[in-house]
Amino acid sequence: MENFLVIGGDAAGMSAASRAGRNYPGLGITVLEQTNDVSYSACGMPYNIAQPQREIDDLVVRKAEVFREKQGINLLTGHRAESIDRENRVVKASGPDGGMREFPYDKLLIATGASPVMPDIPGIDLPGVMPLKRLEDGRKIKQYIGKNRVRDAVIIGMGYIGMEMCEAFAELGINVKMAGRGLLSGYNREIASKVREHLQQRGIVLHESCMIDSIERIDGRLRANCSDVSLKGDVVLLGLGVVPNNFLAADAGLSLGVKDSIAVDRYMRTSDPDIFSAGDCADAYHVVSGEKVWIPLALLANRGGWAVADNLDGNVTALDGVAGTAVFKVFDLGVARTGLNFDQAKTAGFSPAEVVIQGRTRAHAHPGAAPIWINAVGDSATGKLLGMQIVSSEGAAHRINAPAVALHSGMSVKDFAQSDLAYAPPFSPVWDPMLTAANQLIKEMH
Repeated sequence: MENFLVIGGDAAGMSAASRAGRNYPGLGITVLEQTNDVSYSACGMPYNIAQPQREIDDLVVRKAEVFREKQGINLLTGHRAESIDRENRVVKASGPDGGMREFPYDKLLIATGASPVMPDIPGIDLPGVMPLKRLEDGRKIKQYIGKNRVRDAVIIGMGYIGMEMCEAFAELGINVKMAGRGLLSGYNREIASKVREHLQQRGIVLHESCMIDSIERIDGRLRANCSDVSLKGDVVLLGLGVVPNNFLAADAGLSLGVKDSIAVDRYMRTSDPDIFSAGDCADAYHVVSGEKVWIPLALLANRGGWAVADNLDGNVTALDGVAGTAVFKVFDLGVARTGLNFDQAKTAGFSPAEVVIQGRTRAHAHPGAAPIWINAVGDSATGKLLGMQIVSSEGAAHRINAPAVALHSGMSVKDFAQSDLAYAPPFSPVWDPMLTAANQLIKEMH
């Protein structure tokens, strides 16, 4: 093995390239990145946008020069991979000057990530209508707000990006209207309702059955239209989710998986044993259901890149998969989840039961305690813990890690209810609300 070629220079790609350099001294490593940005914290963009005094480039974890000069990686920014010739083991790519070059490989990693969903509607390309996925997107949004008088924002989509940007706009004194097909799909209704109430208390206007079918500019302002309402704004943020960048794999005849992501095994190999895929473009196994899923997550991308580097010369590191553990902040609330919700569990063939309990984040009478709501899901047939969701103004983000570990370990609800969780009055009641939820779920399952 002489040449390791990586397509994509963010989390999975650069993790793989860096680790491969350590694992195999003398290996020729080339990375093709179509943008000029590598190795940055995309998840930090909403918080950066909320602070005009900060540069967006503060989010860059490691500059391209470091990879080139200190790690000896042939990192080529501004190079877009156009096709993969599997028979001749060559990738064709266009460079900054538009010219085409060929890059040979012995092992190849496709780490092309995902792209924001861009609905095919009139006005989607108007100035001020922008997605947020890459660092360049954050750069454009920040510049647009800085150069224009933005009083009102319309956010299309009610998922994670929409929630985080809702807070970012509000921090900048911008009024926010949100439109979409339901709030936080995938979350328990009662958990989502607490988020809804919090948003409304903060003055956010919600249109939960509004599918935008056109955007237009009238009298210098944008107008996002659906069947029964028009939402006026100075900027329109697209937060409709992402789709995997699979065209290179599909054109090369590689197998695709869930939601047309690139299908990989537990060693990150595609249907071609010399081609790997990792990051937001690749699928994964769910640790609870054992089924293939596509859940683009930052930790999975980094871990997948490491695994690819380990497996370049054999099956060394297998990944168990993901539990879908995620958390986001919206104003004063932390909202977290791991595992399967009730409907997902039913679809996966379980016999699910669920409870929602309200507790307190601190011991009785301890000052500063906040309400906390927990949704727990278990399998009535086997007693297995299947998932948990948490919302509160404190403690949700760190609490969710306990059920996440329990899911990776295959614990039952009864076993989780017996867990020795930490207690001190400033941090939890004696019976942590998660234990209360587990005990209530045991009753519901019988």
